[in-house]
Amino acid sequence: MSQVWPYLPARAVNITTLVEFDRLAAEALASHRARGKGWRVHRVDLRERDTVLESLDLSEALFIDCQYSAQGAQIVQATGGLCMSSGEELPFETVARGLYSPHELYSGIRTQTYEHVPDAKIYAYSQQHAAVNSDSDSNALARTLHDHHIGQALVSAVYEGTFKETPIIGVMGGHAMSRGTAQYAQALELGRMITRAGYAVATGGGPGAMEAANAGAWLADYGQEDVATALQMLAEAPDAIHQRTGWARTALMVKERFPSQRQSLGVPTWFYGHEPPNLFATQIAKFFTNSIREAILLEQSNGGLVVLPGAAGTVQEIFQDACENYYATGARVVPMVLIGKDYWTRDLPAWPLLQALAKDRVMEQKIALVETAEEAMEFIQSMQTLRRRTRRPENS
Repeated sequence: MSQVWPYLPARAVNITTLVEFDRLAAEALASHRARGKGWRVHRVDLRERDTVLESLDLSEALFIDCQYSAQGAQIVQATGGLCMSSGEELPFETVARGLYSPHELYSGIRTQTYEHVPDAKIYAYSQQHAAVNSDSDSNALARTLHDHHIGQALVSAVYEGTFKETPIIGVMGGHAMSRGTAQYAQALELGRMITRAGYAVATGGGPGAMEAANAGAWLADYGQEDVATALQMLAEAPDAIHQRTGWARTALMVKERFPSQRQSLGVPTWFYGHEPPNLFATQIAKFFTNSIREAILLEQSNGGLVVLPGAAGTVQEIFQDACENYYATGARVVPMVLIGKDYWTRDLPAWPLLQALAKDRVMEQKIALVETAEEAMEFIQSMQTLRRRTRRPENS
């Protein structure tokens, strides 16, 4: 089996020569979006390509150990791309450890740009050592060990630590939801309501709807005037992809102005490493392997699942969880609520299919389509929380 899988997105585009770069750039520029989606550019001399770089949307592109003109790196970063050095030292731990904190992943962000913080360095390392098919057994084993220990730390936090007495509600939604929008404010209010009702918020840990829900948990004890101020502050740097550094620093400013002891969970992945983790999740389980991340997030959401508008990843989560509910016995079915009637019946009509799948099953009574966060919480609270399985003692 190739060492590339599963750490490199299957549709990533690996560019290792200037000829390849010029060909793919020409194809992109000929399209209506001029987008370098999934590009991983390795050790290419781009010193004569400033004009081309300025014309491309590189918001999901990663440039590793490339050469640039005096302005080249700034051009790439201005459009949302990441310019990284692969480095030689392993930038993550492979021993037993706890979950990440935002401070750990964003160490140095106050004085340095995002490209220099540990989160970005780990992403660059993982892509460099997998993408060019030069991954060694030791590097693959290191990532596997890392994910094992993070998984163990998450289970410990859920059963014995921070969340042991708190049912967890998973909040799913798209990363593209921007700060400063009504949708972001609604998602933040949802996070506040979940937390104030005695549940814990768990998200995919990224920007957009995920950040909003984690931010709502952080601000759960503040009044509407303070929440409005926080939303206004966040709106100053709305774009997590094109303004990573400012986006992160603004979140820190909000957290410092409105300190909190509330806890919430984020479960992001370096598989989507161009999307930075949000700083409002206080406990972060970040994985290299996306499939592990998705499964464990849904599995631990024993209080229910609330789904905000999103795209393909969110739809995948809906039906991944629906599959579990479809085959589960009655006592193991977890409620699921979709927010946004027009969105889920017209824009992305997942609701009719979900209804058809649930017909005459136990899950039929545990799914709902609503318009507001208040309605979602009312439905969730009408359901009995799934009791977590009892863990066996270590010495048994």
